[in-house]
Amino acid sequence: MTASPDHPVGTPTTCRGPDVSGGDLAVPGGSVTGPAEAAVPTVERDAVPLAGRGTALAEGRGAVPAVGQDAVPLSGEAASPVAAELVRRADADRESTREAGAAPTAERRRSVARCRRDNAEALAAIVRLHGWPTVEAVGGAASTAALMILLHAPDLGFRLRCRDLIAQATADGRCPAVHLAYIADHCAVELGEPQFYGTRINPVTLCPYPVRRPQTLDERRRDVGLGPLEEQMRALRAHG
Repeated sequence: MTASPDHPVGTPTTCRGPDVSGGDLAVPGGSVTGPAEAAVPTVERDAVPLAGRGTALAEGRGAVPAVGQDAVPLSGEAASPVAAELVRRADADRESTREAGAAPTAERRRSVARCRRDNAEALAAIVRLHGWPTVEAVGGAASTAALMILLHAPDLGFRLRCRDLIAQATADGRCPAVHLAYIADHCAVELGEPQFYGTRINPVTLCPYPVRRPQTLDERRRDVGLGPLEEQMRALRAHG
């Protein structure tokens, strides 16, 4: 079990979450595979509010931040090289992280940091040119790879802007709701706010970071294709 900052936890019941091990706690079931569609979070029941630092969408006060705002959407043959690049970069992150975990040295930790920085810059260029790489545009494996790269991106501002793009894509049916669950929780914890779906676990206590309205947590998780939190915690402990 890797003990670096923390890790989104919870293998979805209808699709597999991004492998964000390394930099976080390793959990079972994280790989870059094509996710199936999941239900959009129920707005009436504690759905992820978009209002917050860097966005005004939830209150109708503005448009999505200008990341990819004037982008040309990917489609057809143009999407294939972008999809391949995203998967290649996510695989490189995973391999670099595996090597650093197997034999932790200062140089290998720097190698992981360089890999994630370079990946984030490449993803930012893709987003500027084409918008967020949705499942509809690049396929499930590549879109999940993009999410993994985003979760490891060092720039919180970039993560927040992409969170809003993913929220819009989820609302439009172009990304599975579980992608939004991961990035929403990731950003909430970074901002010192309660998370929505309990996907981030403190590596020291092996307990979820604070969750808003815990009495309806498993209901929200079910809405996005995640199993009950306790079930996922048992799986995490078993792999520990």
